[in-house]
Amino acid sequence: MNLLQLARRRFSPTLPYSDGLHSFQGNDYWSMPVMSAWNQSEERVSTDFASLVGTAFKSNAIVFACELTRVSLFSEARFQWRQLRNGRPGDLFGTKDLSVLERPWPGGTTGDLLGRMLLDADFGTTAFVARPKDGPADRLMRLRPDWVTIVLGSQQEPEEARIAADVEFLGVLYHPGGVNTGRTPVLYLADEVACWSPIPDPLGQFSGTSWLTPVLAEIQADLAATTHKLMFFKNGATPQVIVTVGEGVQKDQFESWVTKQNALHSGVLNAYKTLYLKNVDKVDVVGKDLAQLDFKATQGAGETRIAAASGVHPVVAALSEGMAGSSLNAGNFNSAKRLVADRTLRPLWRSACAALETIVPAPEGAQLWFDERDISFLQEDRKDAAEIQKTKALTIESLVRAGYEPKSVQRAVEAEDMNLLVHTGLYSVQLQPPGTGTPSALPESGPRPAITAGGPS
Repeated sequence: MNLLQLARRRFSPTLPYSDGLHSFQGNDYWSMPVMSAWNQSEERVSTDFASLVGTAFKSNAIVFACELTRVSLFSEARFQWRQLRNGRPGDLFGTKDLSVLERPWPGGTTGDLLGRMLLDADFGTTAFVARPKDGPADRLMRLRPDWVTIVLGSQQEPEEARIAADVEFLGVLYHPGGVNTGRTPVLYLADEVACWSPIPDPLGQFSGTSWLTPVLAEIQADLAATTHKLMFFKNGATPQVIVTVGEGVQKDQFESWVTKQNALHSGVLNAYKTLYLKNVDKVDVVGKDLAQLDFKATQGAGETRIAAASGVHPVVAALSEGMAGSSLNAGNFNSAKRLVADRTLRPLWRSACAALETIVPAPEGAQLWFDERDISFLQEDRKDAAEIQKTKALTIESLVRAGYEPKSVQRAVEAEDMNLLVHTGLYSVQLQPPGTGTPSALPESGPRPAITAGGPS
């Protein structure tokens, strides 16, 4: 790390920032871009950051709805410290050190920070938040993921450094405006930048992947289906046809005519245009309208697969597939909310806290955690938590009445381990045989109760 500090202080103007392996004073450093673009045709949805934002988030209603739901719910949490007692979580508390997460930049809030981090991770595979030691202590900086190069280090030979077992994360290079702008990159060391990859890339040790990657074909199909539907109505909702020409047409004439017709009428943008022909013997209608194609079911299946990849239930994202039948019943809707909270939100919050703890160190005996108590979306979970606490309280009460030490009862209930119970040796009156109890002594002075056949009066 001292070597990198020296490099940043003295050699940053000439520090190489092209992709690949570099050597400096006998040490090897490997730099790699966070994302790489596919070499594809214009109709494909590319995997680079700008393309995913433009063609998926800003141009596809399903992706936008799912991502908006993710961001809206994820940004509702607040940061707190959580005590750790013998490895078990304890109380939540706050200190002034959390203020940088509450106001990460001028005009910014915790929700803004979380929302930006999730957008960068979802569309750029990894979110980067920097807190340079030589900068303002109360300021965080969001680094655009496609302008970042990860720097790795190894003691192995240059050709083996990238795959070496001892490779470690040393920091990132930030290229203002992009890698190819020629501007001098800024180096942030490993303890000055939080790198968050909520979905790790199985093929990359320090990089992540986007939830959009597996459903690029679904997004492309949904975009085509939407255009298909638009052109259906724009061109008069006319069906496709088969054209039969006479036998006297020469082959070269026929092929030239077919080529011209294909140029005028093939492709999604030319779908459903009215076809005008001359000297044609027969025209047969073979196309189907939207009802015959069962268009809603076809497009709806793609919506569900996109929602599943995003971790947002179609009911929660208000997609058409989740707004029919019994899906909106109270029980089903609450189950969908619980699935989103348990499968998507809480794992995201947990990993984000672990990443941010790099630049916002936790006090001793504590860890950075999220506070979900004020999130309305999770109020049903809070109700369930209250029921659990009530059940625990009744359990503690019954065990204490049975003669167990209160502290051991509390430890046993929290750890869910009855082996931790320690008995006092004292039992309830109901457990003593009749006549073995010691009666209370009567007062030595003062009036005594009169004993009659019916008992004391």
